Amino acid sequence: MKTIGLIGGMSWESSVKYYKVINEEVKERLGGLHSAKCLLYSVDFEEIERYQAEGDWESAGRALGEVASSLEKAGAEFIVICTNTMHKVIDHVEARINIPVLHIADATANEIQRADMKTVGLLGTAYTMEQDFYKSRIQSNGINVLVPDKEERNTINNVIYEELCLGKMEQSSKEYYKSVIQKLVDRGAEGIILGCTEIGLLIKPEDSEVPLFDTTVIHAIEAVNTALKK
Repeated sequence: MKTIGLIGGMSWESSVKYYKVINEEVKERLGGLHSAKCLLYSVDFEEIERYQAEGDWESAGRALGEVASSLEKAGAEFIVICTNTMHKVIDHVEARINIPVLHIADATANEIQRADMKTVGLLGTAYTMEQDFYKSRIQSNGINVLVPDKEERNTINNVIYEELCLGKMEQSSKEYYKSVIQKLVDRGAEGIILGCTEIGLLIKPEDSEVPLFDTTVIHAIEAVNTALKK
């Protein structure tokens, strides 16, 4: 079993889910008292979010690159960045280490392809929905990506940072997300990417008439696939 290096804390609410899913999956596959070999470096999200808000992605990338380097030195054999948005700085991270980084968008695209879907909706932070670093990675697999309109993107983003990252699950926000999902379905989405690792804490499969691709779960399971690959 390979040792997984987890860069977490963005937010810690979703990092908990990563740790839980990874260990449950290892136990399910190997049985007995088996659990995952993993190292978790949880950053101070206040610092990272400040870099995001200021558009200082170089500093954000340098910070995560240092974390990845620390994990490699501690024995990690590959890296999992436990957030969608910070894959924007994956090049900075990869430049600091000699071990691979498991990209969340690649794992998600593989799941969408297995479901034989050509058009999906994307929910996430404003950075993830509006910038190309994530969407283009999905689209390079022949998948069309739909995003909500500008006002909806702003509200979705505010809910993530002002509620979900703080552990708040508001019914009104859940209903709003459901309405946005329905609009994406009406535009032709065959499935919905929950492209922020906190959204799966609020939105569940029963909240959508089409399949949901919970990136936290997908990424965590792909980490186990990689760790157990011989």
